[in-house]
Amino acid sequence: MRIIAGRHRGRTLVAPPGDATRPTAERARQALFDMLWHAPWGGRTTIQDQLVLDAFAGTGALGLEALSRGADHCTFIEKGRPALAALRANIAACREDPRSAVLAADATRPPPARVPCGLVFLDPPYGKGLVPTALAALAAAGWIAPGALVVAETAEEDPLDLPGFTPVATRSHGAARLHVLRAPGEGC
Repeated sequence: MRIIAGRHRGRTLVAPPGDATRPTAERARQALFDMLWHAPWGGRTTIQDQLVLDAFAGTGALGLEALSRGADHCTFIEKGRPALAALRANIAACREDPRSAVLAADATRPPPARVPCGLVFLDPPYGKGLVPTALAALAAAGWIAPGALVVAETAEEDPLDLPGFTPVATRSHGAARLHVLRAPGEGC
């Protein structure tokens, strides 16, 4: 697994042993970031200079990809110890410590945010219905800026109904489905 584009292009990322962490596949990440960058509802400003939240961060591949492509800062939320070790190693290997914060926390019960984020990634374990729970908790804790783009990855067959969030795009990549949503409110 590696960073696809930007200043860290080609950088190899480590993953914890076992199957508890399921990093987003390189092809799916490439397609997602191409969509964010080039879609009519997207553009460079969806990534560049944004404050990013990578919840259920795992290896940090999504947040590090955003940093590599010009995001200003990324906060990573992860609770698994092996994943936290891999995440911290990946941030250090990319030398992104100054533009990163790692919170050893549960994304369904996050700590209060210092500032809201304009780009939010949610990649929880499949089949557990965690996206709606985490999204509600993150919004209540102030993590999601008005009008932010939210990217949620689910299993292909997992339904996703998020009242208040406007669906912008949905794409399937193998067993994964990527949902891009717009948070309520103006901004970003």
